[in-house]
Amino acid sequence: MSASTSSTAASAVFRVADVTKVYRMGEVRVHALRGVSMELREREFVVMLGASGSGKSTLLNILGGLDVPTSGSVHYLSRELTASSDAELTLYRRENVGFVFQFYNLIPSLTARENVELITDIAASPMDALDALELVQMTARADHFPAELSGGEQQRVAIARAIAKRPKVLLCDEPTGALDVHTGIVVLEAIDRINRTLGTMTAVITHNAAISQMADRIISLSDGRISGVQTNATRESADSLRW
Repeated sequence: MSASTSSTAASAVFRVADVTKVYRMGEVRVHALRGVSMELREREFVVMLGASGSGKSTLLNILGGLDVPTSGSVHYLSRELTASSDAELTLYRRENVGFVFQFYNLIPSLTARENVELITDIAASPMDALDALELVQMTARADHFPAELSGGEQQRVAIARAIAKRPKVLLCDEPTGALDVHTGIVVLEAIDRINRTLGTMTAVITHNAAISQMADRIISLSDGRISGVQTNATRESADSLRW
């Protein structure tokens, strides 16, 4: 099943066409993606839903330029990522994509503000580190070190770091996977606020079906294929979610 829509090419941030990904593990070939086609649109909040091994992380890594498909094509706006060199993909990631992972990857010897400033130092047109922390409601903890922050607070700092360079795309890989329900909801509120405030096209991959209620669209994956696409008439707020 395709996740393409009637959107025009101009409104599509990503256009993915018949993408496959095959990994070799010794003599064994592992098919992570099997002919995935879809579009992701400007300002959209998308949840990619699937069990472990469904291919969702592989797909997210290809969108983010961290991996390349075995076959098929991926376009980001007018650029064909699948025709890009390693150096071009590095520049693409640096200029256009913010990443949030399950684990926070903050530098322990730097404060929250300094962790965010790592990105603002290399970005072309960054926001002030405190402005980024304000978007995730962490300015009060700006001068604390990661060891002085809870898991949810560290994840919100990681989100501030990801969006401080003003990326056009925010890709989140199981951002609440290491958190309890209450803390996870606070983190999801921060991601939702960024999508609504900055208009950043946001994709969240998760195995947690409850999170899909806050999305514009849900793209379900199974065994490396898109198994379903659903559009929500309204987006639920993160604080209404229960799991």
